[in-house]
Amino acid sequence: MFQKFSLLLFLASASSFIFAQDCDLSISGQIIDIHNNMPLQSAVISIEGTNTVSYTDENGYYEFKELCESQLRLKVTHPYCVSATKSIRLVEDTQINFRLEHHLEELNEVLLKGKLYNADLNSSISSQIKSEELDRFSSASLGEALESISGVSSLNTGSSIVKPIIQGLHSSRVLIINDNVRLYDQQWGEDHAPNVDINSAANVTVIKGASALKYGGDAIGGVIVVEPRKAPIKDTLMGKTILTGETNGRGGTLSSSLIKSKSNGFNYRIQGSLKRLGDLRAPDYQLTNTGQRENNLSLGIGLNKIDYGIDFSFKLTNTEIGILRAAHIGNARDLVNAINRQEPFYIDDFSYTINNPKQEVTHQIYKLNTFKKINNIGEASLQYSFQNNDRLEFDVRRGGRSDLAAMDMNLKTHTLLAQLEWTEVKDFNSEFGAELNAQTNFSDPNTGVKRLIPDYEMYSAGVFASSIYEVSENWKIDAGFRYDFSNINADKFYSTSRWRNLNYNQLYPEFEVEDFGNQILTNPVFDYHNFSGTIGATHIFKNDWKLISNISSASRAPNPSELFSEGLHHSLATIELGELQLDSEQSLKTGLELQGKINNLGFSIQPYYNYIKDFIILEPRGIETTIRGSFPVYAYRQTNARLFGVDVSASYTYRNFDLLSNFAFVDGTDLDRNTALINMPPFNLSNTLTYTKAEWKNFYLSVNSKFVAEQRLFPDNNFIADIVNTSTGNFEEVLVDISTPPEAYHLLNFRSGIEFDLNSNSLSIDLIINNVLNTRYRDYLNRLRFYADEVGTNAMLQLKFNY
Repeated sequence: MFQKFSLLLFLASASSFIFAQDCDLSISGQIIDIHNNMPLQSAVISIEGTNTVSYTDENGYYEFKELCESQLRLKVTHPYCVSATKSIRLVEDTQINFRLEHHLEELNEVLLKGKLYNADLNSSISSQIKSEELDRFSSASLGEALESISGVSSLNTGSSIVKPIIQGLHSSRVLIINDNVRLYDQQWGEDHAPNVDINSAANVTVIKGASALKYGGDAIGGVIVVEPRKAPIKDTLMGKTILTGETNGRGGTLSSSLIKSKSNGFNYRIQGSLKRLGDLRAPDYQLTNTGQRENNLSLGIGLNKIDYGIDFSFKLTNTEIGILRAAHIGNARDLVNAINRQEPFYIDDFSYTINNPKQEVTHQIYKLNTFKKINNIGEASLQYSFQNNDRLEFDVRRGGRSDLAAMDMNLKTHTLLAQLEWTEVKDFNSEFGAELNAQTNFSDPNTGVKRLIPDYEMYSAGVFASSIYEVSENWKIDAGFRYDFSNINADKFYSTSRWRNLNYNQLYPEFEVEDFGNQILTNPVFDYHNFSGTIGATHIFKNDWKLISNISSASRAPNPSELFSEGLHHSLATIELGELQLDSEQSLKTGLELQGKINNLGFSIQPYYNYIKDFIILEPRGIETTIRGSFPVYAYRQTNARLFGVDVSASYTYRNFDLLSNFAFVDGTDLDRNTALINMPPFNLSNTLTYTKAEWKNFYLSVNSKFVAEQRLFPDNNFIADIVNTSTGNFEEVLVDISTPPEAYHLLNFRSGIEFDLNSNSLSIDLIINNVLNTRYRDYLNRLRFYADEVGTNAMLQLKFNY
């Protein structure tokens, strides 16, 4: 009896202890984005094994009250974020903060019909092309894809070599960043297309102007940022294959990519593409020797643990491009005849064979990147990259030397980039960085042709700092500064007569190494100190309109081509002459952008004014006859220049119809001579009407109208040449008109597609027809416009399989 009584007394005491347990403990904290320390609203925090849930407020805070002492496990989830968990022993009021990783989508993107704006950017005026649109350019070049953005046009050499122009500027004034690596691929050449496989890109951003200082202080025209597809932090296997067939050129493109990733952060990627095209065709004739071959490969392997990571990647682009055979002329009369005749002097039957003249270019990029998030500071990263660029240019040569390149250049570039992003201060984001470059160029003397560019070594170093301060929900200001130092050391032979005629023997006697009589070996060495800066502001109005303003100053040192060129540039069929007395360019640009939406109408207006001191121009000077033929002579000089213009985009949606309109105008003036600048894009207008029906398997049909006006603002660079009259055998003076632009033209383009669901996969079929009416035209920005018309109708069938 006593034992039973004792047991009951013990149980009663235990029950009293349990029910008397203190249950007034709390857990609180904040959920923030690991990238920018911004609070995450509406995150869900739950106590596993219970129905207890809390949600974060607009400042990212959460709280649990009236909790008992216990062992528990918290789980945090948020849309598009990696979930986080934490086990704790709750014995007192506890504060726990979580930092989440956005791994699928960035939530701060605002879509204005036809354009994408990223709220995290500074006052840079930018536009972006996303993956779905890029896929439709699978068989095209980067430059062709970017023409869909207002204010972006292209400088072409024939039909296959396309360089982007941003608001009138191109080549060394436009930086291309491929997977966070600045591209060094002899970009100074107007016939040197960017070595970028567009199929490797998930999106491409165009930043107009020099406001993005972390990429370089010499981006007087702007920056093109190519970003590959990122691997998510989850167990998945995904990829896509695109096959495109083309009627014009009778070939096509095959591209395929695959990404394998795991929830532990490990991933690997592979992507490749092949392109084969034969001779292209103008509306009335074959464009002989305009075939193209491409072989591209991208590989990557990485580990992303959110707080730290490491990644290695390799990219290879290999291209062989035929240069229009009719562009190779033998004398001054051939040039005059080519300008005046309706058809090229050389037309042959269709062929897949690529003969001389042609280009063969191989570009390799090796990149190793690592990052670490540092508590109470932000994120630090270190990146090393190596680029190897081999460029061969073949000419029509005699004596069995057709297989020997007339130009053989190898450019090697080592880059070390260190960056620190400081994000620990609320509403304040800063970025600091330092960059080192070592570059060597070797021009093979065994070509048997005078080298256009000499051997040189170039070393450069740069530091930058930039900050963004969010004054309020409606105001954001930013500023940045960059300093760059560069040293170039070249070894070059000059003809004694040219060296003295240019007075270099008086200006640079210290450069002379040895006099060989008719030649002088020189060692030019130059140092350049360049300063760049930017300041801007962004204001969001109550009606969600946005005004962006930016003032930037950029400084660019002359490149090796501008300094040292001397000889025949084979792909352009021109002789180019450099100038040692060139100084750094210095630009001061003001840009504005007004974004807005009125019911179904969205628009963006971007006016700008760009003053460039010591602007470097390559312009015609006459004609020169060599043992290889007669060619136009182009020479570099400096002037003060002014460029102003406006880019406008507008979109209107009505039911299933979308109308997108872009137009751009730029005026470039040589202030010293009070004349227009050469190669300024003429006014252009593009209108695209699209009908979509999601219920019909995402069917769409699109018609595009593109109008390019005749360029009426151009310099007069015509010259007189002595040409033999074939009837009399006597020389006579003839005006060679290489200045007058071609007439305006209008093109119609068509596109339609449909998508089929295949379980968890999809198949898209698109039909694309460019130049539907087979319009005959020539473009002012094509360096070979003197010799042939542009490409005629091209119908393409594209199959895309997502898996």
